[in-house]
Amino acid sequence: QVQLEESGGGLVQAGGSLRLSCAASGLTFSNYAMAWFRQAPGKEREFVAGISWSAFSRYYADSVKGRFTISRDNAKNTVYLQMNSLKPDDTAVYYCAADLYGLGKSIGKYDYWGQGTQVTVSS
Repeated sequence: QVQLEESGGGLVQAGGSLRLSCAASGLTFSNYAMAWFRQAPGKEREFVAGISWSAFSRYYADSVKGRFTISRDNAKNTVYLQMNSLKPDDTAVYYCAADLYGLGKSIGKYDYWGQGTQVTVSS
């Protein structure tokens, strides 16, 4: 039974920071690329950031480059998304996903998904 559970979302003012966490269970965590996606009201789900199974490759959407950082702690079976300089446009439900032996790119076969955590950025 594979389970991904996001946490750390909340309400922040523009310019603030949040750190999201995604805890994984039921899989060999180190063998999976992990990624963050988000979906804003009325919009399609979009790729935010990803990290390869080896943890040496990272990818970011253009809209978050320089502001967000993805990392992972294999000992804790957890992937993080540090979000700085938040903007109202970052408001969305954020989801984590897992891809076996993936690179963490936007185009990947992500087989497992969490339920999401809400991030709201006020202006």
